[in-house]
Amino acid sequence: MAERFPSIQAVREGLAGVDYLADEATAGVVFLADRLDKPVLIEGPAGTGKTELAKSVARWAGSRLIRLQCYEGLDESKALYEWNYRKQLLRIQAGEGSWSELEGDIFSEEFLLSRPLLEAIRADEPVVLLIDEVDRVEVETEALLLEVLSDWQVSVPEMGTVSARRIPLVFLTSNATRDLSEALKRRCLYLHLDYPAVEREREIVLARVPALPSHLAGEVARIVRSLRLLDLHKPPSVSETLDWARTLVVLGVSELDASVTESTLHVLLKHRADIAAAARELKNAG
Repeated sequence: MAERFPSIQAVREGLAGVDYLADEATAGVVFLADRLDKPVLIEGPAGTGKTELAKSVARWAGSRLIRLQCYEGLDESKALYEWNYRKQLLRIQAGEGSWSELEGDIFSEEFLLSRPLLEAIRADEPVVLLIDEVDRVEVETEALLLEVLSDWQVSVPEMGTVSARRIPLVFLTSNATRDLSEALKRRCLYLHLDYPAVEREREIVLARVPALPSHLAGEVARIVRSLRLLDLHKPPSVSETLDWARTLVVLGVSELDASVTESTLHVLLKHRADIAAAARELKNAG
């Protein structure tokens, strides 16, 4: 993919072409990740575009996106590979040949089930590997990632070491619910994505919801910004800002007043107490 990343400005323009408005720092990290063959660790609040960045890079570059969704209890069989035990049992029951021949047969490519990490390593085509919400796995599980991210290879004891045919572009996202190991951080470039400033969020709204009038996009960004300053259980994410903008288009809203805002708060906020707090703030502001 190197030829797709001639400069930082080319990254910004390319991502803008798929409606992801990256600032200079974000584009710079993506550019360096490609040139240095380094993974990118993206931290920040939920809903700030971390996952969307990886998806947008894949979309712009024309690369295959492989996603490993992390969760508590994720193990090697779901992240790396596992054997097709049912198919192996059927082969053993067929009973043709000696045990040494059977063993060599059942631990072969035909019986191997690749999971996201191994699939990305073995891919012939350009790949963007998204390791999403890596902070949700246990500390021990991070060790599964280190060999891949250090040496771009995976060890399969029954078959040997599988090395990358071409190095994938890797993005790890984290909501910073726990500290990641220093060993993992050392292997990555670091990017922090926070909620965008009002003007940038306005630009994002206009890019993603072009049917919304420009003056309403500015109002949407301003109101969302004010809500994020409140002590909410869950502040509105950028994706919820976009949902709200689309809602206003569907409702045919031409002017955004307190009544319209209050009646559509459920699109932005997903907790009853947050909606009540926001409604009070809107009345006080009015």
